[in-house]
Amino acid sequence: MEETVGRAFRATIQLGKTVALSFVTLLYLPVLVFTVIGTAVLLGAGALPETVLLQRRIAGVKRRMVAEATGEPIDEAYPPITGPLPARLRTALKDPGTYRDLSWLALHAVFGWVVFVALIVLWYFGLMVDGFWSGTLGRRPYVLPLIERLAAFDASWSRALLAPSPEARRAAELSRRVEQLTETRAGAVAAHGAELRRIERDLHDGTQARLVALSMRVGMARRAYDSDPDLARRLLDDAQDQAEEALAELRHVVRGIHPPILTDRGLVGAVRALAAGSGLAVTVTDEGLETPADGPDASNGGRAGVRAPAAVEAAAYFVVAEALTNAAKHSGSPVAAVRLARTPRGLAVLVRDEGRGGADERGGSGLVGIRRRVAALDGTVDVSSPTGGPTVIEVELPCVW
Repeated sequence: MEETVGRAFRATIQLGKTVALSFVTLLYLPVLVFTVIGTAVLLGAGALPETVLLQRRIAGVKRRMVAEATGEPIDEAYPPITGPLPARLRTALKDPGTYRDLSWLALHAVFGWVVFVALIVLWYFGLMVDGFWSGTLGRRPYVLPLIERLAAFDASWSRALLAPSPEARRAAELSRRVEQLTETRAGAVAAHGAELRRIERDLHDGTQARLVALSMRVGMARRAYDSDPDLARRLLDDAQDQAEEALAELRHVVRGIHPPILTDRGLVGAVRALAAGSGLAVTVTDEGLETPADGPDASNGGRAGVRAPAAVEAAAYFVVAEALTNAAKHSGSPVAAVRLARTPRGLAVLVRDEGRGGADERGGSGLVGIRRRVAALDGTVDVSSPTGGPTVIEVELPCVW
């Protein structure tokens, strides 16, 4: 009997939460009525999306309660209510989940008080009438297991109404995907704009300045050619130096757009070159990737096999370059490791250093640039950098091999 009482008591706690939430739903109903009337007269339409969001939060509380009681979570599949007021109104009114939640709220407001009365009756007949005070418990223990059945019924009917329909799942997934792609596009546009500004700055402050100086040297040398040949020769020598420096600046700009080493050596070779010049002891491993061979067939790897698309290779190269630069500047570790792997979904890149950790994307460490570059290709970035290290950056870039 004691075990039966214990189970009934736990079920009563669960049902007590249902009663408390039912009181909350009763408080919500006047808000809903006010919103409906305000929307009908076009004066309170702005309150409708907020009311629907409140309704979602109340339903979310019940989902968590059912998940806690049964161990089986109930998914949410709501399209986000964002944007200007007309768009928010359309989303709130067209979402099937709005009406499923509303049906649940109406039933729950009544069901909670039915539960309240049922609990009083069941506990009375299960304990008081059976002789709780006289010590003769156990003559009718079947009354108390009814509380467990009531709790199970509460969870089952709530799950039936609060679980999203397949159509709602698809609509919510599509909405989330559109929102994600919108954010990705914004990040890609920002990254593209920053790259254009960098190229413009490099050309203006570097190459253009050197070409202007070169033009001046040549002009001065031409004027001094007849009167002072030695001065003209020195000016021409300076002009040659300026021309070589301008060429070096142009090569630097071109490498920033698309590193030629990727075309010449492939991703693995380019990353090994990065590792050699990073100032760290870097171990580079690759799985299933091709490195171009020398010769006329270098564009396709020089042997059987395919490479990732150029945009994917360029993004992976940028990730490794930025990560190794961060490691050299901030980690304090003399060693790092890079892993490149071909996966069923695309290209996986992992960069790890054994430094002090604590990498913060808000601190200008270049992680934001990595995320934007990867997001433009619909890839994923996972950064783990606990205090004390290690720092691990994992990137997956989707592509078709």
